Amino acid sequence: MAAHDNLQHDAAWSTWRRALAALGSPSILVLLLLCLPLAASAQQGGIPALTSTPAPGGGTNYSLPIQTMLMLTALSFIPAAMLMMTCFTRIIIVLSLLRQALGTQSTPPSQVLLGLALFLTFFVMGPVFDRIYTEAYQPFSENKIQMMEALEKGSAPLKEFMLKQTRQADLALYVKLSRTPDLQGPEDVSLRILVPAFVTSELKTAFQIGFAIFIPFLIIDMVVASILMAMGMMMMSPAIVSLPFKLMLFVLVDGWQLLIGSLAQSFY
Repeated sequence: MAAHDNLQHDAAWSTWRRALAALGSPSILVLLLLCLPLAASAQQGGIPALTSTPAPGGGTNYSLPIQTMLMLTALSFIPAAMLMMTCFTRIIIVLSLLRQALGTQSTPPSQVLLGLALFLTFFVMGPVFDRIYTEAYQPFSENKIQMMEALEKGSAPLKEFMLKQTRQADLALYVKLSRTPDLQGPEDVSLRILVPAFVTSELKTAFQIGFAIFIPFLIIDMVVASILMAMGMMMMSPAIVSLPFKLMLFVLVDGWQLLIGSLAQSFY
């Protein structure tokens, strides 16, 4: 019985290794997509949490199935995938720079900014997640395609999204650093190259948007500081005096609608 279980585990491990090799190098996306077939198997009652086998001496040996270990590993990488392979990076940086430009140290609170960034991420990434569910998870759950094919189809929408947001210069840099041969097309770009290039491009874009946000508030700070200097009120902090004017300007131009709308539209 134990030998039979070991053979099953070896076969399962071999299948996972072939699936990883099919998508290039091991990546966060692969581990994330592995949750789909594992969850489907769990719903069918196929993944035991812990197995026990009688030991020769009368005791009991406990073992954890390789599928369960991979599922737990994949779940631990979901936050990293959410940060690095979606629009979350750009959104949270822009919101943080907005708070600094306004001069409010802790308003809105970090928890509010994180929550807003997460929901905006789900909103922007909704079409991509829908494609992954329709093209990869649903056929796999109905046993219409194999696991390796589901992984390939599930990674395609996410790769397409990241390629659209990645600058050619950033992509060329990581292709050069990885010493990858000339690529024939976008489908030849591996996630090992695409993910860091995508993150670098997102950082650049977020800083450019942050620069545009800072300019009007910086002008207000300079005007207020000049007026205080002319009035001889050097002991009064310009940041405290300019804060109401910056808040009023942001409210009058409907800043939240402009910012969130521009952020969402910048991805499409």
